[in-house]
Amino acid sequence: MRLSRRTASLSVAVALVLTLAYEAVPHARVPAGDEQERADPFGAACRIRVEDSRVTAYCHNPYPETDRVSLHVECARWWDIDTDSSPVEAGPAQTVRLKGRCWKEVGDAWVSHRRAS
Repeated sequence: MRLSRRTASLSVAVALVLTLAYEAVPHARVPAGDEQERADPFGAACRIRVEDSRVTAYCHNPYPETDRVSLHVECARWWDIDTDSSPVEAGPAQTVRLKGRCWKEVGDAWVSHRRAS
């Protein structure tokens, strides 16, 4: 079955109109309270270094609010124990160091952030 040029052009036009109509749909509005919370700068910037089985994270907090950071290390081997460090408070303009390790290879490592209460 061959499509004529007219049918092919019509199909493309309909697809284009449907795509543009979808983009024009208004998005959900966010309440002003949530928007204000997101506008407040928060969170230490962290660099994570993995060397063999050891993980080191340096977190610097440039903001006036204290950030409680924790290092989480997921080991590559199923029998190796994953670790989560105790929270460490990174105060304003403070840099903290977090350490963790696996017995063998590191699968993944990340830092979580929490506002100090």
